[in-house]
Amino acid sequence: MSASTRMNLGNTKPFVFFTVIMILKSYLAWISIFDGIAPWGPLLRELPFIWILFCLIEWFSSKRKIGIYLTVNFIVTAIFFAAIMYHKYYGVIVTYHALEQVNQVTAVKNSVFSLLAPYYLLIFLDILVIGFWLLRKKRAEKLRAFFNMKRLRTGVIASVFGISVALCIFNIWPNRASMNEIKQAENMGILNYETYAIFSGTKEEELVNSNEITQKKIDQLKGITAKADPEYFGAAKGKNLIIIQLESFQNFLINLKIDGQEITPVMNSLVKDNVYFKHFYQMVGQGNTSDAEFVVNTSFYIPYNEAATQNYPDKELPSLPKLMNSAGYDTATFHTNVVDFWNRGELYKAIGWNRYYDQKFFGTEDTVFFGPSDEVLYKKTAEELDKMQQTDQPFYSQVISMTAHHPFTMPHEKDRITLPERYQDNMVGDYLRSQNYADYALGQFIDDLKQRGIWDNSVVVIYGDHLGLPMYSLDKHGLELMKEIYGRDYSYIDMINIPLIISVPGETEPKTMENVGGQVDILPTVANLMGLSLDNQIHFGEDLLNQSYNLLPQRYYLPSGSFLNDKALFMPGVWYDDGTQYPFAEDAVNQALTTESEYNRALELLRLSDSYVRQLPDRVKE
Repeated sequence: MSASTRMNLGNTKPFVFFTVIMILKSYLAWISIFDGIAPWGPLLRELPFIWILFCLIEWFSSKRKIGIYLTVNFIVTAIFFAAIMYHKYYGVIVTYHALEQVNQVTAVKNSVFSLLAPYYLLIFLDILVIGFWLLRKKRAEKLRAFFNMKRLRTGVIASVFGISVALCIFNIWPNRASMNEIKQAENMGILNYETYAIFSGTKEEELVNSNEITQKKIDQLKGITAKADPEYFGAAKGKNLIIIQLESFQNFLINLKIDGQEITPVMNSLVKDNVYFKHFYQMVGQGNTSDAEFVVNTSFYIPYNEAATQNYPDKELPSLPKLMNSAGYDTATFHTNVVDFWNRGELYKAIGWNRYYDQKFFGTEDTVFFGPSDEVLYKKTAEELDKMQQTDQPFYSQVISMTAHHPFTMPHEKDRITLPERYQDNMVGDYLRSQNYADYALGQFIDDLKQRGIWDNSVVVIYGDHLGLPMYSLDKHGLELMKEIYGRDYSYIDMINIPLIISVPGETEPKTMENVGGQVDILPTVANLMGLSLDNQIHFGEDLLNQSYNLLPQRYYLPSGSFLNDKALFMPGVWYDDGTQYPFAEDAVNQALTTESEYNRALELLRLSDSYVRQLPDRVKE
């Protein structure tokens, strides 16, 4: 850029002033999101996009220029702020798809506020100060005089604009194929990445013809062979099926003691007396709890960018409720929130539940967060299950707990343990006391089911729906507490690890299983126990009681291309070759535990699932 160009640029005070402001905001966003950023990263990646916007203002605006600069400033600031906050919870970069979930934000405002570090609000400080000045007439005149509203020469604008466009293309084009969205956003720049997401999202993904998607092909990609005579087939035939989904329950809680106090004594007892999978993992996305309901009941993977409840409720979904219905079972699901939250009402119709019970049924007694407490959930659910048991028809019911919900600020009157001071008034401590209460309420439910004669006549499956403590949400003290709990640094593989417990009274021996599983595997595992054939139902999970190897693609909370096998979690860098593996065994750190073939097969499994569900027939609505 020539000296005359720099002088003319310097004389245009709004351009220079807002450039400096946006550079500072870019650095704040990058420091909050990316690890070990290059000093010139935000300048090279974000500034060209910002200058394109400012050049357009200089080109086309002659009046109210300060107001337009402020508006653009606010929009870009809002994008940076949304990126920071979204990353704090999900660990990914927000895109325009998240705008479709804005109506959910007010319902989880406590969770949002818990993630808000006060210094994040500094990103809006300049807007508040300048806006205040503009509202006062005399100061507004001084402000306009200070900015010296002289227009840049057309040639200068064109030069800056051209250079900026070239730099944006240079940032975007080489990084389009990157699988890791975090790396992609860092290499492109946040603003370039958001723009690229909009335009790339408008392209129709090429679907695999549904006729080519067979169970044999899926099993080959997963690297498994179905047994001709599977163990435990029909072991629970004719029994009731109760699936309990525990809110935010992570596996590290099992057998955890803090200063001698058991955090989850009920779950510990269940683990000891039943079949327990310790290497079991979440497979949810933006919809969190509702995504877990979808994956468990369909054995499909979640969609790429949206909650399953937003993406798939219009489809005629093959599902566990429909499978159980065909075997003569009554089906019902229980949740104390309103059924409209996350569009569950439509998902429940697509899945084929006979009935659902939501807040309308449970009332407003003992409300915590979104609805009645777990104690109310379990008490009223047990009463309803007892009525269902009085008929000659077996039932399948899914029970969704909710009290131990992020940010875990449960009323202290529900505390059943007293944690040491280091766990007081922080998210880790709040999480532990919330889960201790949830465990107590679960114990009351189990005792109630046993007294009513339901437990011994039922297969009971218990699992966590998703993580509770994202690594990116914890402050330094929180990470130190997690290191104390684990005896090492808290990692990605720990974060997505949830428990799975299967109780089949009189049919299975207590056992801790070492094989790897995910929520997508629950449907085929349950179908085997209940003696139900899946020969005519496509599923992407496997029967965990009859397989040892597994290939589990991950989405959303981890970068695209992440997967688990029987030895490790793999997360890609820009490509497979610069990815990172997180082994189950600590002594296997330097071994090659994953392969590029598994990486490619995991991506193909996701593509097949997307293709299959999107080509299912549309549901006939009443």
